[in-house]
Amino acid sequence: MSSTLDLVPREQSARGTGSNAEPSWTAPAPGYTTAGQALARASQPGYFDWLDHVRAAAGCTRPIRLSGGINTYDRAGTLLDSRHTDQLPDGAIYKACGNRRATVCPACARIYQRDAYQLLRTGLVGGKGVPASVSRHPAAFVTLTAPSFGTVHTRHIRRHTCTDRKRCDCRPDPCHARRDTPGPCVHGTPAVCWTRHPADDPDLGQPLCLDCYDHDHHVVFNLHAAELWHRTKQHAERALAKLCRARGIPPVLVSSANGKTRKVAPVRLSHGKAAEMQRRGAIHFHALVRLDGISPDDPAAVVPPPPGIELADLVDALEAAAGQVTFTTPAHPEHPDGWPMSWGEQVDIRSISLSGSGEVTDGMVAGYLAKYATKSTEATGHTSTRITDDNVGLFAHPRGSHVERLINACWRLGRDPASSTNERGGLRAYRGLVGSAGGPFVEPWDCPHCGTHTRYRACPVCVAERQASLDTKPASTTTPASSYTKLRRWAHMLGYGGHFLTKARRYSVTFRLLRDTRITFRRTEDPPHTDLGTVRAADHLDETTLIVGTLTFAGVGWHNNGDALLANTAAAMARARHETGREELAHELGRTLATILIAA
Repeated sequence: MSSTLDLVPREQSARGTGSNAEPSWTAPAPGYTTAGQALARASQPGYFDWLDHVRAAAGCTRPIRLSGGINTYDRAGTLLDSRHTDQLPDGAIYKACGNRRATVCPACARIYQRDAYQLLRTGLVGGKGVPASVSRHPAAFVTLTAPSFGTVHTRHIRRHTCTDRKRCDCRPDPCHARRDTPGPCVHGTPAVCWTRHPADDPDLGQPLCLDCYDHDHHVVFNLHAAELWHRTKQHAERALAKLCRARGIPPVLVSSANGKTRKVAPVRLSHGKAAEMQRRGAIHFHALVRLDGISPDDPAAVVPPPPGIELADLVDALEAAAGQVTFTTPAHPEHPDGWPMSWGEQVDIRSISLSGSGEVTDGMVAGYLAKYATKSTEATGHTSTRITDDNVGLFAHPRGSHVERLINACWRLGRDPASSTNERGGLRAYRGLVGSAGGPFVEPWDCPHCGTHTRYRACPVCVAERQASLDTKPASTTTPASSYTKLRRWAHMLGYGGHFLTKARRYSVTFRLLRDTRITFRRTEDPPHTDLGTVRAADHLDETTLIVGTLTFAGVGWHNNGDALLANTAAAMARARHETGREELAHELGRTLATILIAA
């Protein structure tokens, strides 16, 4: 009989998850299997020490292993203790990878999502160093989508009758029911679709006709979407400043570092923004936009806007900016006129209620945006690392699927003109070396540059040296002449190279502050059992004991598959228990509210 106890150290949200599994009466698994490795780990005398040791990884899928020495000094600099990671279990220290993507590491992405929620909500209600007065600032929730690049399969529900959108079972409308369509498109594909697509239909987001869809414009929009957002916010700020002048609100005199004063508008916008990748592969933004004032004494301070500017003015300015801002991208060799950039027709701007009883509350929008902070291109069905010349053929195809054509458009439009010239030069030299249809050889001759005696049309030594100089030419450190070269770098992101969660400088706290606060809490939660007195890290120089670690990278991942099974299973059980608890609390709260309403 064998029994497994605690799988991995507890998570903060579900302590003791995975404890006391039922005993197994079957024969033990072989040691070379994953189950056998997990059983061998749980049967070792030092199993609980290992549990304590890997607690910092917190169920991480791919923890980082560090090796090196850890020295302890007193305030005078005397060495009190010296240890090496070889004395620890597995001979390494485990550290969580910290990846934000849920498909890569669910445990670390969960922590990142909670930090994102706190960061976004703090900008609306205050706390963590942000003044509580921000709760009185006008704020709006903005959704800006991409325009149409071609008809795609959609799932539209005109009116929801369900109570829980996560478990929505409402009947959708037909995809594209067009009775007035004359017939198929020019490529012979039907231009209508009467299917009522279910939520998990793989056809959702796919173009009705791949040949009619403008994949080039699609990836160019993803590339310049961040610039379009910047111009939209700038246009809204200018509209509000103009409104202040019209209503007689004076500008603010701000002193610069050199002692000079300048007049600035009395209002400014602060935002927290999350990017979402739609199923069709187009990027669109959800943003929390807050209206702030400017203090003449401290321009960096967060103060309320002046009287006379209200929430309706903020919404009007954002709506006007979303509908009016447009620009044309730089010229491209394949498209000399550039591509037009503008937002799509689906623009939604709503006011945010901080009382918790409105249609859109602070907690709702913060949780909504934090959800997208851990996602990337998973909605399109494509997940890959950086695409290079060696593996581009695995993901791009000019006549392939929708995603393959998007990646192919990124690779084709992102060709560097300078490198293309070098490639053409090397190709011409190679063709001169092998000759044309008349044959690669001519009468023997001596090269006037290097003296090589050859029968080739071009000297093979000079061609090899010229090609080697092209291959080893260092990359230019200057800004490329064309912004489209970034398309190849971000081809695995379908052209979008921005961050999936960004914020204005004065909107809220930073991720670093949240991480440092968590580290301080963990250091003080369970004080180390030591006779050396109070132990602190290097940033606490006023303490009596100092620990200095010299650690180097030793690898990524768990020691074996058995350890990974233990860690990932317990982390998944903890996440499932946490989600179940949240659903039960929401259900109980809903029943309580319903009971109160019925009684009233």
